[in-house]
Amino acid sequence: MPVKTPRPGDLDPIETASRDEISALQVERLRWTLKQAYDHVPHYRRQFEAQGVHPDELKTLADLARFPFTTKADLRDNYPFGLFAVPREQVVRVHASSGTTGKPTVVGYTQTDIDNWADLVARSIRAAGGRAGDMVHVAYGYGLFTGGLGAHYGAERLGCTVVPMSGGQTEKQVQLIVDFKPDIIMVTPSYSLVIAEEFARLGIAPEDISLKVGIFGAEPWGEGMRGEIERKLGLDAVDIYGLSEVMGPGVACECIESKDGPVIWEDHFYPEIINPETGEPVADGQEGELVFTSLTKQALPIIRYRTRDLTRLLPPTSRSFRRMSRIVGRSDDMLIVRGVNVFPTQIEEQVLREPQLSGNYQIVLTRDGHLDNVQVRCELQPAVSGRISADERSALARSVQQRIKTLVGVSTEVQVMDFGALPRTQTGKARRVWDERPAQV
Repeated sequence: MPVKTPRPGDLDPIETASRDEISALQVERLRWTLKQAYDHVPHYRRQFEAQGVHPDELKTLADLARFPFTTKADLRDNYPFGLFAVPREQVVRVHASSGTTGKPTVVGYTQTDIDNWADLVARSIRAAGGRAGDMVHVAYGYGLFTGGLGAHYGAERLGCTVVPMSGGQTEKQVQLIVDFKPDIIMVTPSYSLVIAEEFARLGIAPEDISLKVGIFGAEPWGEGMRGEIERKLGLDAVDIYGLSEVMGPGVACECIESKDGPVIWEDHFYPEIINPETGEPVADGQEGELVFTSLTKQALPIIRYRTRDLTRLLPPTSRSFRRMSRIVGRSDDMLIVRGVNVFPTQIEEQVLREPQLSGNYQIVLTRDGHLDNVQVRCELQPAVSGRISADERSALARSVQQRIKTLVGVSTEVQVMDFGALPRTQTGKARRVWDERPAQV
């Protein structure tokens, strides 16, 4: 399929600016953000004073490392509106996390914030190959989750026709894609595979699906998953990154012409990579925890927010901004198995190296005495499910087991199951890990 390489006139001028121009803009906007936070948010004033820093002391980008971090706990401790830097009456919209581990994290937006967000999601869709007049099928969830409305407003801002489907109702999802023939789908990678299965059940081949581009985010996914999605839906799969505490979807997005990691929109978000243990910044190219400072947010300026996402900053390619490598995992999602640090995406990559296996898998952790046990449950592709012998199934399991042991460093029991044996997500994000180990005392 043809790749929509942008013409210079398609891009915002800052997307092709020099590094000096970008840095100068970042310093200017950082000074404004720090002052906005210090002057209007008591939490930030206390934190800055405890650290012995003042917004006026920021002279260069390197000075930001002297300022304190913000964590999800800070948002919960100031629930619901304690981190807002404008009167609540100036907040035109509120989003919130699910709150499954405690109080939800609440974020607010002024009208200017909403406009900037729409502009950045529009920029992201354009980077992914979308253009005015394209039809965008939005299968992210709507509501307090930022995905659906963030994608919706951005697609409209670009001049696209939006189908606000939201998540779930897989049969209806496919029916509308068949009937409306959208060009783009915005959805989580795990749910896209559920949609792909419904297409296959109906006998609709990938080349007969209208979709040209899929913009996937809200959960970690690897190159193996990208290949699986592209084969099953017949489209270009592009990675979009965002999180509600920083804005929502559209903090960064891959460019379709390179597909080499999401480009961070550095005119609105300043990225750092830190050592997650020490908090010290590390050089570009080194892996660590991603930290963001907002540069233009009015209602909820966020200062050095620890995302817990583990990645690297990479040099520019398709745009003048730096990129981030694929998320390895989250520091709080890391599994420690017999002393080895393991991320679910590492196991996913080994499963998907077997063409006979699908992208549906589970990791189940149990403990026998003091010994951790890891079972990887994966599924056969529909074309081979029920058609391979028990010996072939065992050979597949041994192959995956050996690769996980060699490349990830842990011993596992791999169970190869028939297609459809594992539960499917209907809400967007798939649950991959079931940790049944008793809590350490």
